[in-house]
Amino acid sequence: MSRDRSRRGLRRRDRNALIAASLTALSLTASGCVVVHGEREVLPAAGRAEAARALRQFTDAYNRADKAYDRSLDAKHVTGALADIDGARLTAGHANSPSGNANHSPLELTDAKFTIPKKAGWPRWFVADAKANKGGDARWLLVFTRDALTGPWQVAYLTLVAPGDVPQFKKDADGWAEAVPAGAEGLTVPPAELSKDYASHLKSGGNTFADGPYTSVLRANRKKLAKRPGLVRQFIDEPLTGGDYAPLALRTADGGALVFFSTHHYEKQTAAVGTSVPAPNRDVRALTKGEIKQSLTLEIVANEAALDPAGGGRVSVLGRVQGLTAAQGE
Repeated sequence: MSRDRSRRGLRRRDRNALIAASLTALSLTASGCVVVHGEREVLPAAGRAEAARALRQFTDAYNRADKAYDRSLDAKHVTGALADIDGARLTAGHANSPSGNANHSPLELTDAKFTIPKKAGWPRWFVADAKANKGGDARWLLVFTRDALTGPWQVAYLTLVAPGDVPQFKKDADGWAEAVPAGAEGLTVPPAELSKDYASHLKSGGNTFADGPYTSVLRANRKKLAKRPGLVRQFIDEPLTGGDYAPLALRTADGGALVFFSTHHYEKQTAAVGTSVPAPNRDVRALTKGEIKQSLTLEIVANEAALDPAGGGRVSVLGRVQGLTAAQGE
């Protein structure tokens, strides 16, 4: 009998636990606190107020780091190409001015517009388009990403684009944009291939990219610099696509895409016998390992924003920001 009562007691406790769990779930649903599986549901990457808050948090962290020349102060707010570029700049600044940046001028971002795509899966991301008190009239395009619901919003890409070059984006009735998959067809170049094709274009040219300051002009300038009396410059360009460097693309109103992508570059300067490499500035020296005798190799990371048209046509690189990340003397 005692065993039967014990079993009945266990069954009652199981039923009570189930009822309690059901009531809790019902209460959460009624109150609007519902767990959503972001890896499956197609949802806006962020709310508009959340996006504005992320921009303010980034700007505040960026200014603290720039004032102190301390990369740890904005490390949680940057990733990918921007983390490399900004981190190296702050490292060099700290090496040359350990007490901080005497010329610090706070960055101010105003007139911010947010383009937020609806998508399933991670990373979630959105684009902020703002006017800055630096960089002339250019619009600052910042791509914020995060890899989990509880993770911080981080800026992976920062490019400066002429105001008239920022395209119109395709949006639904609620104002949400459309993310373009990395392997999307129907564009001149799938976003996943753009970094590789751009690196190849800088080396060999071709018809994939439209002429402009970041394509034909850059190639022409390199050609002029390649051989000068007593000094040879060699350039190597590589794609950069893995992890936090993965390309991100938004559908434009005309069916094309604005693609943000990264690239990796090397410039080796070799002096002729009896001469020396031109003396680098103090920021370059702060990032240089080894002794500069006959050569200096500069390592550079860049991020680009490009219009990738639908149905053919040349890709236009609208903006490019690059930064020295390391150097090697030999």
